Amino acid sequence: MSAKSQVAKQLPASLDHKPIVVIVGRPNVGKSTLFNRLIGRRVAIVTEIAGTTRDRIAMDVPDVQKPFVLMDTAGMEASPTGELDSKVQQHIGYAISEADLVLFVVDSRAGLIPVDSEMARVVRKTGKPVLLVANKTETPKEEAQAQEFHRLGFGDPILISAYHNQGMADLLWKIDNILPSPTPELEKLDNVLRLAIVGRPNVGKSSLLNAILGHERSVVSAKPGTTRDAIDTPFQYKDQEMLLIDTAGIRRKGQQMDIIERFSLLRSMQAISRADIAMLVLDAQEMATDQDAHVAGYILEEYKGVIVVVNKWDLSRQLGISPTSAKDFIRERLKFMPYVPVVFISALTGKGVNELLPLAIEIFNERQKRVGPDQLRSIMLEAFAAHPPATIKGKRLSISSVSQSKTSPPTFDFQVNNPDLAHFSYQRFLENSIREAHKFHGTPIKMIFRKQIT
Repeated sequence: MSAKSQVAKQLPASLDHKPIVVIVGRPNVGKSTLFNRLIGRRVAIVTEIAGTTRDRIAMDVPDVQKPFVLMDTAGMEASPTGELDSKVQQHIGYAISEADLVLFVVDSRAGLIPVDSEMARVVRKTGKPVLLVANKTETPKEEAQAQEFHRLGFGDPILISAYHNQGMADLLWKIDNILPSPTPELEKLDNVLRLAIVGRPNVGKSSLLNAILGHERSVVSAKPGTTRDAIDTPFQYKDQEMLLIDTAGIRRKGQQMDIIERFSLLRSMQAISRADIAMLVLDAQEMATDQDAHVAGYILEEYKGVIVVVNKWDLSRQLGISPTSAKDFIRERLKFMPYVPVVFISALTGKGVNELLPLAIEIFNERQKRVGPDQLRSIMLEAFAAHPPATIKGKRLSISSVSQSKTSPPTFDFQVNNPDLAHFSYQRFLENSIREAHKFHGTPIKMIFRKQIT
């Protein structure tokens, strides 16, 4: 059995806990605007450019009688024109196959057009329950125009304007009437490990997600920037509930980016903020670039756990690199993160992938460790004795007390005579002293220096 299938064997189907409602329709009818309106915040990328949403996004809809997961999809094209378009259509078909209910969205301003009829035939063949949603219905003229959608065979259209928040209560009421009632044992994922896959475009993030889950869950293409939105996939590994977040590639803000790339950068940053641990994916062909270090800096600023994942390691022999030389290079480039593990994998073959989830759980547990006050006091006394702080302008740092105030990330509060005397290099020395005693593998330590209360 391959490493890939060993991992997949332990992963049940995603999103089994709640019914799934999938939004479909041709490009630019307002699917992502509707998605954002129903979940109550801006998650899907919304622009006037048709085809902006490529990957599916799945999120819980809050504050409803019957909890459900809402899934957004790319626009359905009647005649796919290229490889990527064909893949998108395959994923829409997969999304519909997962659905308990389909929201088929049409545009009242444009009226019924041939593409709508073709799309309706595709949806009708699935045999899934369908609600016809006529979006952009804001004037009497558009209301009258919406009546021709009866011809699609899905009954009366539900008239809404997602942008102006009109008709949403009626839509939710009809969704509620169709969905099954929630089971009393609906699981609450309070102890979920949130794991984000981040990195530059085209390093294999989506391929890694697919390798972990054991089936193709997000669009994979050789074209950089294929994944634009963050994709959330809840699943269980052994006894640990997890949420896997695939993100768009991050680029420096200073580079020229179109509006979609700008939204993608924001989405990636939000994914890092939401995660407990980030898997920073590097490309074995171009390891630890300035952009990789930039992404690592984002992760460090958010105090998230980190696993450095070197993908495409199946090419290492022809590239003439070894694990030792690669690790040395990465450690030098990411020297502000000496505590992070480095794992070499091939998402293509599955080699090394089965190391990632156990390592993520280990780091997750490290982030929740607590150090008792007596132990901390002993560590600080030994550190001061071995290396007293330097004198700065005739004054020396003194610490009256230290305690661990929080976990995830491990946070240590130092009461000192003057926080300005806590030089960066001495803070790093104290951090290393704590790590020598308690490891905190793979996670940053947050250290706060406050003026002691007299």
